[in-house]
Amino acid sequence: MSDTIVCPKCESEFTYEQDGKMVCSQCFHEWTPGETSDEDKILDAHGHELQNGDTVVLIKDLPVKGAPKPLKSGTKVKNIRLRPGSDHNIDCKIDGFGAMALKSEFVKKA
Repeated sequence: MSDTIVCPKCESEFTYEQDGKMVCSQCFHEWTPGETSDEDKILDAHGHELQNGDTVVLIKDLPVKGAPKPLKSGTKVKNIRLRPGSDHNIDCKIDGFGAMALKSEFVKKA
């Protein structure tokens, strides 16, 4: 079973080939093997592609539920981790604030 192809959407091992495409039996996602998907790319507010480990800067003040002050515009966030398919698609740690999940539309690549 070393040649098993996993689903790029849900990471299920239960996939099969049909009409030259791969199909996931769990989420019914169809894709062509070796094809890179644009829906997995995460873009910042200016359309630049983000990668794991990038440094980004907040472009607007972001209120945080339960925090006394918002995150200020211009705050630099280092070493981000991307989570494709999620609403808040950036995981990070902000100095003086802690672990946080951000939306890519509120950051720009530094």
